[in-house]
Amino acid sequence: MRLLYISDVYFPRVNGVSTSIRTFRRELQALGHEVAVVTPDYPRQPTADEAGIVRIAARNIPMDPEDRLMLGAALRALPAALDGQPFDLVHIQTPFAAHYAGLRIARELGVPCVATYHTFFEEYLYHYVPFAPRALMRALAREFSRRQGNQVDALVVPSRAMHDALGAYGVNSPMTILPTGVRLEELSGGDGAAFRRAHDIASDRPLLVHIGRVAFEKNIDFLLYTLLRVRVRHPDAMLLIAGEGPALPHLQALVRSLLLEDCVRFVGYLDRATTLLDCYRAGDAFVFASRTETQGLVLLEAMALGVPVVALSEMGTRDILDAGRGALVAEHDEKNFADAVCRLLDAPALRARLSREGRAYAAEWSAARQAERLAAFYAEVIAAPRRLSAAGTAGAGHRIHRQSALRP
Repeated sequence: MRLLYISDVYFPRVNGVSTSIRTFRRELQALGHEVAVVTPDYPRQPTADEAGIVRIAARNIPMDPEDRLMLGAALRALPAALDGQPFDLVHIQTPFAAHYAGLRIARELGVPCVATYHTFFEEYLYHYVPFAPRALMRALAREFSRRQGNQVDALVVPSRAMHDALGAYGVNSPMTILPTGVRLEELSGGDGAAFRRAHDIASDRPLLVHIGRVAFEKNIDFLLYTLLRVRVRHPDAMLLIAGEGPALPHLQALVRSLLLEDCVRFVGYLDRATTLLDCYRAGDAFVFASRTETQGLVLLEAMALGVPVVALSEMGTRDILDAGRGALVAEHDEKNFADAVCRLLDAPALRARLSREGRAYAAEWSAARQAERLAAFYAEVIAAPRRLSAAGTAGAGHRIHRQSALRP
């Protein structure tokens, strides 16, 4: 198959969507499929692109220095930039300029169009428009998601919770539950001792690690308040936060107000092939408190590297944590979460058991196996009757089997 991915974000912008696109692309290519990616340019953060990455002229977004908005004129000229390449399917990865450009290109090429719903916008938008009523932002997010979800031939969703939420919105396009999975060959090694030395962290200091975008919806505030409780029993415990994002100034101010400067460390983005692996391995535990995660890949990455996890089991993380392997599940309660962390820190044998379990469990979420399922779903979508209206709305001709490829 020849596939065209279109996304409003991609590397060097680091987030879960970028990771998912690159992971699936590499695994699909290994299966013999061709995948081109259309995405914005990032002139301030140039990156060495692989072949098949088409960069579109884009502009800055006010109040959002991390992201770029692809220019309409450049998107309208995209078919010419693709040089007449034949594609079998268009896959939209994000709901902004990429969504509408993807619909148009699919219509022009006469091929089916699918989308992945990566982000739980209902619990996301109000963080970034705080002056608007929360109920209003939720309603707008639901309507926005319902409308876009019904404009494509099929949807990929990363978790059961996301599947159920979209169904409740009124999305009736066929959906498959298909998380990204992890590339196990990229998750080996790592030198935790070297990372501790580089950051002047004693080898015996209890270290909790959080890796991910430093965004409000990640609920990192909760981890800081939890740390206060952990330090009652482990006074030298430290929390290390790797990543960047819009919540960083707020969190730095909160650390100062809680008098935690000596036990919270922000280390920014780390190189995925080297220092990020070291960072994971440096931790006695990986802690994660997001309540809106649609997938929770970082949990599997930590497990694959043998790092025990303490996390909330909500939204997409539930699909990973419900197996009860490699992790302790905590409640959204500071005392309960702190108790789980302290239980882990107090018991080397428990940490060793969870480390072994986690490595074995993460291996079951192989990205290669998930890519095989995605390719099968594409084939089903391509073979199904379809009819797109002039507005790009999926018509009644769909006969795609609703399937779940959640578990191996």
